[in-house]
Amino acid sequence: MEKIIQIIADELGVKFSQVENTVKLIDDGNTIPFIARYRKEVTGGLSDEQLRDLGERLNYLRNLETRKQEVRNSIEEQGKLTDEIVIALENAKILAEVEDIYRPYKQKKRTRATIAKEKGLEPLAEVIIEQKGECDINEFANTFIDSEKGVETVEDAISGAMDIIAENISDDAKYRKEIKRLYYRDGLIVTKGDPEVKSSYEMYYDFTEKISRIPSHRILAINRGEKEDFLKVKMEKPEEQIIAYMEKDIIRGKNNYGNQISYDNNIQNDNQNQGSYINQYQEILQNTILDSFKRLIEPSVEREIRSDLTEKAEEQAIKVFGQNAKQLLLGAPLKGLTVMGFDPAYRTGCKIAVIDDTGKLLTTTTVYPTEPQNDVEGAKKELTKLINNYDVNMIAIGNGTASRESETFVSNMISELDKKIYYTIVSEAGASVYSASKLATEEYPDINVSLRGAISIARRLQDPLAELVKIDPKAIGVGQYQHDVNQKKLTESLTGVVEDAVNKVGVDVNTATPSLLSYVSGINKTVANNIVKYRDENGKLKERKELLKVPKLGKVAFEQCAGFIRIFDGKNPLEITAVHPESYEVAENLLKQIGYDKSDLIDKDKLKEIKIRLSGINVENTAKELQVGELTLKDIIDELSKPGRDPRDEMPKPILRSDVLKFEDLKEGMVLTGTVRNVIDFGAFVDIGVKHDGLVHISELSDKFVKNPSEVVSVGDIVKVKVIKIDLERKKVGLSMKI
Repeated sequence: MEKIIQIIADELGVKFSQVENTVKLIDDGNTIPFIARYRKEVTGGLSDEQLRDLGERLNYLRNLETRKQEVRNSIEEQGKLTDEIVIALENAKILAEVEDIYRPYKQKKRTRATIAKEKGLEPLAEVIIEQKGECDINEFANTFIDSEKGVETVEDAISGAMDIIAENISDDAKYRKEIKRLYYRDGLIVTKGDPEVKSSYEMYYDFTEKISRIPSHRILAINRGEKEDFLKVKMEKPEEQIIAYMEKDIIRGKNNYGNQISYDNNIQNDNQNQGSYINQYQEILQNTILDSFKRLIEPSVEREIRSDLTEKAEEQAIKVFGQNAKQLLLGAPLKGLTVMGFDPAYRTGCKIAVIDDTGKLLTTTTVYPTEPQNDVEGAKKELTKLINNYDVNMIAIGNGTASRESETFVSNMISELDKKIYYTIVSEAGASVYSASKLATEEYPDINVSLRGAISIARRLQDPLAELVKIDPKAIGVGQYQHDVNQKKLTESLTGVVEDAVNKVGVDVNTATPSLLSYVSGINKTVANNIVKYRDENGKLKERKELLKVPKLGKVAFEQCAGFIRIFDGKNPLEITAVHPESYEVAENLLKQIGYDKSDLIDKDKLKEIKIRLSGINVENTAKELQVGELTLKDIIDELSKPGRDPRDEMPKPILRSDVLKFEDLKEGMVLTGTVRNVIDFGAFVDIGVKHDGLVHISELSDKFVKNPSEVVSVGDIVKVKVIKIDLERKKVGLSMKI
């Protein structure tokens, strides 16, 4: 275990003790959000991202050690365990290396080599590989002819021995490791496609790139193109170098370039025929090495390299998706507004839902301002009535089919109204998935499935986090090839991202849905449903400790969840903050020290004074006086300075519009304000108010070199961009942030 801890500490660039303490916390059943927020002294202040990386590596390295032990036991049971194998296993850093070591000892299906062994040809193979040169190989092979075993000729015997040697070579971990290294150093990925066939993979129809340099998004694009039969993929490798390396190591009398060199004079003098015997072995072994590489090693290694490249590309794609999803989930809520959700469509009409400032559904309807009905006047009349009746402040338009036509209609309509009202474009990714879900049916059993999408669009403008947790994270539209990657790993990663976002914000236990509550540290779906049921039966919770009355929510779960639960208008003002119950006494003593009481936290005037007094606290001295860690004290000070603060309030607000921009209005050089909708490996897509998002290529993100777009932009950012390229035919816009 110490070895694992040291590896993780080195990889993360943190102290051994930080990892050791964190591993103990994880093994004791603490969640990552709880550890990140309330055990900073123990972990040395590791962030939630660092903790999740630590957890992933811990699982991988533990699985690696388990597999090493399984392989060691298996080889030992076969009586073939040597010191060299033990050392090789100890030094193996990845699972692939362990499997390469195990390969010669793994039970195989019936192969050409196993058949040759059954024919008793192993001794002949040993003589050939040892190259003793003491006899004519044909004469020795003649002694293995046995019609009953199927060895009819000398050629049969030598061919069978070659099969045994070829398999032994291909199973040797040393060769496989070096061959992979040469592939990665000098190998190329080559893709071809039919130029007569139109597809989104045309850039790969005649494409070559070094294996060592190909970026993740290209790997995934090539994989998809191959899967859809648009691309043929192969690898070009330094085959001559590989064969020369193997020959040099296996065949006696070969130099670095695989050329024959003169034999030791003493040997030649002892036996003039010996050189010719050795030449026989060389010819056989050259053919065997080539066969081993072409038939056994090459297909296997190329599968492994393609698999390794895909795995790394998937890890990167999952990481990017997670970063984007977190930013989207933490999007700024628009509070205190009555919102009209507008779900655009053509034939079936635009679905409308009006939501009050608490998220309660007020009314729904359907209007037909788009083709084929084009009932613009009827739609205006209907929506104007709703806007006036319900005092609508904002219209949220989904960005799907007919979005821009709907935007034009809305823009024209609100320009004719007496009151000031704005609209914004909202990503409707996943709205249809939610609409047809069991959860949506439970929430709105009497509402038509087509109208639920409009409700979701309105609510995700009011509170993105509360609404988006109802949707499978894979469906929220901020990923890159998310449907191509390992779905189990993607789900695990996104679950962690949602947990971090929910716990960062905190949850109002008296209004939260079971979907939201189920992501709170220590609370599962069953307990989340029990909380809502308890709330329905007993009314609002007045204090956090009341959670202990909820069925199946015991002391351990309470410890994990309590700090992330918010209770507004409750008995204890500390419970609108992230101060954990275990720190209430410290918080109260701190307030007392500066001359205030916890009840003063809800007095606006006194709160201003408290904030000023807290800013002058000497953290080091006060932490000693209150017998609390400095990191914990800093967090308590932050919470008491801004009780009830929503961290999302600091995020960029959505762009509010009152007029529409058409694609035809765009001109090169135009500077616009847009919203970052998606960040990928090669740049960012920005919504500038036309039908299709524009692309800011990674080279146009900054005047400085950018290695990773997420260093510069995040989903939800409001950015100024310049139009640098317009493709009218394909409706594509190239943008630059170099303004």
